[in-house]
Amino acid sequence: MTNTNTSNGVQGITEADIANYLANTPGFFERHAELLSAVQLSSPHGARAVSLQERQMQMLRERIKGLEARIMDMVRHSQENVAIADRLQRYTSAILLTADAQALPARMVETLRHEFQIPQAAIRLWGLGAGHEGADYTQPASDDIQSFAASLSLPYCGVNAGFEAAEWVDEAAAMTSMAMIPLRHADTCFGMLVLASPDPTRYAADMGTEFLSRLGEVTAAALSRLRPGGADHTA
Repeated sequence: MTNTNTSNGVQGITEADIANYLANTPGFFERHAELLSAVQLSSPHGARAVSLQERQMQMLRERIKGLEARIMDMVRHSQENVAIADRLQRYTSAILLTADAQALPARMVETLRHEFQIPQAAIRLWGLGAGHEGADYTQPASDDIQSFAASLSLPYCGVNAGFEAAEWVDEAAAMTSMAMIPLRHADTCFGMLVLASPDPTRYAADMGTEFLSRLGEVTAAALSRLRPGGADHTA
């Protein structure tokens, strides 16, 4: 159909005009019901012509398939979220069952790697004071990395671009993607949790960070026991 119709001498009637007329004149097909069976449309699945009713059924089937796919995606995401919640609960339980505060960082790393299948993980803390010298979690962290951690409002996810924190994990050269999660207590950043993987897509820059933020909050709350004034601080 062209934009103008000259077969009956009427010019300037467009397809939009016809569509608007039919949309605003619901009684048209009641008065001309024979057109519903007479109209032939091209099938999207071949060159044959189909009736209007058949084309409508095809459109409905395609819409139903699309809705079914969306529902399956929702179910899959729901199942994944439940699995993540279960792992986080087991991680939290492991923390609560660790009576020795100084054993917490190692227990956290071990549990994270086991529950979430994380290839490499590390925790580094600073500003703890006396009583923690020589521990793996208090190995040197430069002023630059401490400033970087304090500047993060959200966890960093992306490529391992030679960050100092990448050197905290084993096999650092093989780790191509990483997440760096600041650990805060009372508005003070006192450490960082690092997760690393040889899979470049494991921690992508466009991934959501809500779960990682919650993980950081739980971890920081537990490790706050090691800070000066904490319940298990060794003076």
